[in-house]
Amino acid sequence: MATLVSVNVGLPQDVAWQGKTVHTGVWKHPVAGPRPVRRLNVEGDGQGDLAGHGGEQRAVMVYQLDSYRYWQEQLGRDDFVMGQFGENFTVDGLPDDEVCIGDRYRIGDAVFEVTQPRVTCYRVGLRLQEPRMAALLVSHGRPGFYFRVLTEGTVQAGDEIVRLRTGPGTMSVAEIDALLYLPGHPREQLERALRIEALSPGWKGSFKALLENVENARGAGGAVGGGNVGLTAAAAGPAPAWTGFRRLRMSGVRVESDTVSSYTLEALDGAALPAASAGQFITLRLPREDADGPLIRTYSLSGAPGSADYRISVKREPRGAASGWLHDHATAGLEVEVAAPRGGFTLAEGPEPVVLVSAGVGITPVLAMLHRLAALHTQRHVWWLHGARNSTDMLFAEEVRELLATLSDARVRVCFSRPLPTDRMGSDYTDAGRLSADLIRTLDLPSDATAYVCGPAAFMDDMLRALTDSGLDAARVRTEAFGAAAGLTPGVVADGSERAPHLPDRQGDGPVRATVSFSRSGLTVPWRADGPTLLELAEACDVPVRWSCRTGVCHNCETAALSGTVAYRPEPVEEPAPGNVLLCCSRPQTDVVLDL
Repeated sequence: MATLVSVNVGLPQDVAWQGKTVHTGVWKHPVAGPRPVRRLNVEGDGQGDLAGHGGEQRAVMVYQLDSYRYWQEQLGRDDFVMGQFGENFTVDGLPDDEVCIGDRYRIGDAVFEVTQPRVTCYRVGLRLQEPRMAALLVSHGRPGFYFRVLTEGTVQAGDEIVRLRTGPGTMSVAEIDALLYLPGHPREQLERALRIEALSPGWKGSFKALLENVENARGAGGAVGGGNVGLTAAAAGPAPAWTGFRRLRMSGVRVESDTVSSYTLEALDGAALPAASAGQFITLRLPREDADGPLIRTYSLSGAPGSADYRISVKREPRGAASGWLHDHATAGLEVEVAAPRGGFTLAEGPEPVVLVSAGVGITPVLAMLHRLAALHTQRHVWWLHGARNSTDMLFAEEVRELLATLSDARVRVCFSRPLPTDRMGSDYTDAGRLSADLIRTLDLPSDATAYVCGPAAFMDDMLRALTDSGLDAARVRTEAFGAAAGLTPGVVADGSERAPHLPDRQGDGPVRATVSFSRSGLTVPWRADGPTLLELAEACDVPVRWSCRTGVCHNCETAALSGTVAYRPEPVEEPAPGNVLLCCSRPQTDVVLDL
């Protein structure tokens, strides 16, 4: 008979870590006597990061005494106390390879259901002072699991744990954990996992993405690509068409407005360039005489996918070194270095309605999507929503009109915030004023539509809220930022000292072994012998980054490497997609250009 050995609780606290402050509830301590358990947690307990922990599906964390003994031996430790692994219930019994998702248990007078394995997170390593812990829990098959509370009640140490039923589908916690995090994601196992009603929605979403990847590969007659789309969208899409940078020639320059020009690129031998997906970007490496390193910038492709050449459309920014260089120097015949098309902001095939939303030069990737829909003679319902100041600022007006005219069901709203006296409503534009949330809410968009949004950051935030308020699932609202994407630093307390990307304050004394370029941040920095991981280097430069485990498990830090090679230490639990790197456990072997 399994037994509840210890009930552990702890309220979130601020903890010093690597020069930062982390707000975390991972420090749990045993409590004596009866303790009420509510729908969201044990009385007296709390979670510091509700995005990754807590909630109805993760109300109570469970870990086993047998795993305590295992880790004491593996790590050579004898200092563990109850709650050491951030769990609420320390139990004798209930091993991860026997407990199944959907199993129900009575403890005291409360009833619980198993919903998912532990979320991989750096904070369990912080608590244990063992940075590798998130990866070790997965690779050794001892993650622990979460309960949701079916019947509130009171529990206490010493209570027997009575199994009321075995979960339908009979997949153990260890099996489910391995299916998501370890290499190999068999289709039959994914389908089986998705049939488990009790599995939490987040894990179902990950398995659904993995299954769709398998089905898409089978439909295309190929093998499943590398990487884990169940953990990150950065693994979606095909491998880049070429490695590093290749020289392409400017075949044409066209002025689109006072501030925007388009540049067409072709292969030096005249052969057709590899097809790009609608919405992808390319990266240019531009020479400059006034600095040691080149200018490296990414630009969305604005032309028709499948064309023999590539088209980018670039706005001259007031202090934009790269955009200024292109506007001042780019002419037909100029050769530039270009990295292959990349990016996961791409048009998904299928019958669902499509909403294309843009403002200003943010039109470029969604224009490529419109080209793709027109080329397919799509029967999908398409909404084209665009905002500009007036006709002088309206990009590709005639091109857009011609493409929309080929669609069987296209609905158009073009908003001019400052129309000119000569601008004609009903011809040049449909609505006066900004493309606003109020307008979006009047459109009666179908809830199964997928929206693609590109423009200034504040615009995209407004559109995301408006579209979800209109009934679209947030997961079906896709956005594309031209600059560096927002960071993800779970639990780290902002101290108000945000800085623009910069050279690291301390660069060490060792010899320079490589350079690391952060293309979206416009920064190239030296990496010295025995230097930090790419993640740590980015953090030292205040380049926005995303991470959670920091040890090669969660793939939140997976980033496109536009050129260069890296070495892993430690090795990741599963390799990233081809052309990508995991920042948290990699160091450059050669000069590296990252899409950051």
